[in-house]
Amino acid sequence: MTALSDSSELRRVGRPVRAAIALGGNLGNSQQILPAAVQAIDQELGITVVARSPLYKTAPVGPPQPDYLNACVLVETVLTARSLLSRLLAIETQFGRIRQERWGARSLDLDLLLFGDQIIDLPGLTVPHPRLHERPFVLVPLADIASAWPHPIFGKTIAQLLEQLPIAGVKSSVEAIASPQSP
Repeated sequence: MTALSDSSELRRVGRPVRAAIALGGNLGNSQQILPAAVQAIDQELGITVVARSPLYKTAPVGPPQPDYLNACVLVETVLTARSLLSRLLAIETQFGRIRQERWGARSLDLDLLLFGDQIIDLPGLTVPHPRLHERPFVLVPLADIASAWPHPIFGKTIAQLLEQLPIAGVKSSVEAIASPQSP
């Protein structure tokens, strides 16, 4: 468990915020790494995992590389979006993530997809994730756990965004391989 270094990283008013996080990996044993990463997220101070999707095998985007395993989790957090992202990046590093090539192979990738109904556009932090609506490997697992969540910019639910994707592209790129474990 990581202790907060500064109380200013905690939200000062209101209730916890629900956030959606995508997980992916294609180096090492992703079938073990992704559940271990979910556990690491849940053990962070100020973050509670409340739902997790099944694991999905997905075709890679970018340079030639092995298939990915992908999943999504919902968390409740009292952290700011910037602090949550910072924790996610630290967990990636803990699991051996080295950033070398855009869209390249990786042991673990954690993306902050949604943060309540907030729209955030800051250097190094864009929420909702700018390509969320066009990625089956994100929308399929996210629809499993948050199908009714409205996209803050488009106003459509995750299920509606998934329905807009070409069905052939979704079926050829995403395959369920494991059911979720309890949060």
